[in-house]
Amino acid sequence: MLATVTGASGHLGANLVRELISQGWKVRTLVHRDTRALEGLDVERIYGDILDRESLKAVFSGVDAVFHLAARISVAGWERKEVEAVNTTGVENVTAACMAAGVRRLVHVSSFHALNQEPLDKPLDESRSLVGGGSFPAYNRSKAEGERIVGRAMAQGLNAVIVSPTGMIGPFDFQPSHFGAVLLAMAQGKLAALVDAGLDWVDARDVASGVICACNKAEKGEKYILGGHWITLKEIARYVSQVTGRKPPGLVMPMWTAKAVAPFAAASARISGKRPLFTPISMKELESNRTISHIKASSDLDYEPRSLQNTIADTLDWFQANGFLSRGQV
Repeated sequence: MLATVTGASGHLGANLVRELISQGWKVRTLVHRDTRALEGLDVERIYGDILDRESLKAVFSGVDAVFHLAARISVAGWERKEVEAVNTTGVENVTAACMAAGVRRLVHVSSFHALNQEPLDKPLDESRSLVGGGSFPAYNRSKAEGERIVGRAMAQGLNAVIVSPTGMIGPFDFQPSHFGAVLLAMAQGKLAALVDAGLDWVDARDVASGVICACNKAEKGEKYILGGHWITLKEIARYVSQVTGRKPPGLVMPMWTAKAVAPFAAASARISGKRPLFTPISMKELESNRTISHIKASSDLDYEPRSLQNTIADTLDWFQANGFLSRGQV
């Protein structure tokens, strides 16, 4: 079996490519710039851009399945146009190229952020509606629109399934991801305070396995939430402390304080050119639904996410082994 993976050099992509290889797939990757995640792997690399439809022809030709992971994730409001272009126009190009190439199956990786989180007191599952316009962050809106685009392509005959992971943590986080950077800051003692909030996090390795199971087992048009466990940032900091021996931040800000400070932190990051971690958008995401159901994936795909305590330990060990943390920090 031959698979094309877009976004192969990202966090989920790095895990998915390794899992595909371990299961005997031949892998072709669409790469854009950074290819560290693919070093040493027996994969075909084709340079291209999902915003360039013409460049997708060679990548999708003759493959059995396309795993579309490429996306723009950002908590910076000023990156809205790039987020919308990659997450909507990119999906249009991918679905069109899949149909033109006669790809047997597309697995489109969306996000639980594409779903309306409210009502917060009701479990969030696959039946929840997609977000619309209004005050939703560009990432949420664009991922929802990406799902609609896939739906329209399926109506025209494309064989596709959709998977929606929650927040991902795990090894092979080469760039690193947004929350990978937060974990590093915790481990290095560079995080001055925590926010009194949490999120549903899942191991990227479990998501990779779930994505492949969806490709192999799911019926056309199905959608699966690939979630994990909801825990607070304070609990995550405690798990990090257990690995590093470093005390977690002593200050835990209530959400109202964090929301008041976030615009200034975001402005400072933009002026300095540093990667923004603490922004109004990231605070909004921390108010997501606390009860994310992956019952459907567990039932249909034998999906079972592992303990986050083990995930965090494995992630920090990987960061140390790959030079992101010194030996004295883990």
